[in-house]
Amino acid sequence: MKFLNAIDRYIFRLVLMPMIGIFLLAASLLVMDKMLRLFDFVATEGGPIGVVFKMLINLLPEYASLAIPLGLMLGILLAFRKLATSSELDVMRAVGLSYTRLLRVPYILAILLAGANFAIVGYLQPLARYAYEELNYELKSGALGASIKVGEFTSLKDRIALRIDESQDDGRRLIGIFARVADRNGQVMSISAREGQFLALKGQPDTIILRLNNGQIIQDMPGRDPRVLSFTRHDLPIELPQVERFRQRGGQDREYLLPELMRLGWNKSLPREERISSQANFNFRMVEVIMMLLLPLLAVALAIPPKRSTSALGLFVSIVMVVAYHKVNQYAADVASLGRINPILGLWGPFALFGALIVWMYWRVAYVPGGQAIGWLEKGSDVVIKWFKSLLKRRRHGPILPEPAPESGA
Repeated sequence: MKFLNAIDRYIFRLVLMPMIGIFLLAASLLVMDKMLRLFDFVATEGGPIGVVFKMLINLLPEYASLAIPLGLMLGILLAFRKLATSSELDVMRAVGLSYTRLLRVPYILAILLAGANFAIVGYLQPLARYAYEELNYELKSGALGASIKVGEFTSLKDRIALRIDESQDDGRRLIGIFARVADRNGQVMSISAREGQFLALKGQPDTIILRLNNGQIIQDMPGRDPRVLSFTRHDLPIELPQVERFRQRGGQDREYLLPELMRLGWNKSLPREERISSQANFNFRMVEVIMMLLLPLLAVALAIPPKRSTSALGLFVSIVMVVAYHKVNQYAADVASLGRINPILGLWGPFALFGALIVWMYWRVAYVPGGQAIGWLEKGSDVVIKWFKSLLKRRRHGPILPEPAPESGA
């Protein structure tokens, strides 16, 4: 920080706190929205609650890749908006500091965060996405202990039918247990118990013990009368079903690292569909990262309100532009992966157009005296706001009646 002067350090402080706050807010909103759906999904599958948090941790890199650019842009925008509305920006400009000079700190942050985002989308996010898909598969297949659901009959190894009425203490205590066990000789045992618990066998991962307390066993043997036995404790061994191992990483393009995508996308020995899909995903990740280098220009262009105005329209427009650009990239990547458009044209074309628009907006603010990037939109919003206020005023006070005409004299 020694090469930064007092103004640079001041701008750094103005940018840092809003940037961190918006990053945490955006990531939290994304996580909370996904958490509710994951809780519902895990409860439906009957899985342990702890798997929800493991799945959310594996989604954090994906959410961070979206929240980092948004936090960077809005942090810079709010910092320069504060400088503009407090007239500090006018003082800095009067002493010869240009907008380009004031962007030194924002661009240092942009380069550092773009590097971090490159590492996330290129290396960390694919690995985390694969881990998320693996947890999702294990949850559905029962490998996480989600195959036995409370209040339903569950078949194990086609010879045991098990039903549990209630589960307490996170599954450590089972209430109201019924089991029907059949063997190859035709013998059938119907077991009912007041309570029980599952116990693991050391060195035997494919078998668990269901320890039952206070119940009865009815043995039904072919050609013999059924026998009824009461017990205080009975251990029932249960063989766990074999769970097929999850596929290797790389079943989807977003699970490949960037070097792997490059090898697949430009390997002429592979089918054209696979090469095109890999190229589309590679270019999608690259344009998302490189666009971060233009966000400081967009933030400054939209941060400066018109003179004698505190309009926050630029804040709203910036969010709309960034989110819309991200959605356009997603759509272009999907279409390009189907082979309907060239991946380079489909993804770098919108980047070039959006980048040219940002550069023009910044040039208007930085080099045109009195120039505004969205001046026409500011004027339109002022007209709409004035019309809306007048409409509310008329509704509050009622219609204005004309004055009565004076009576004519005799």
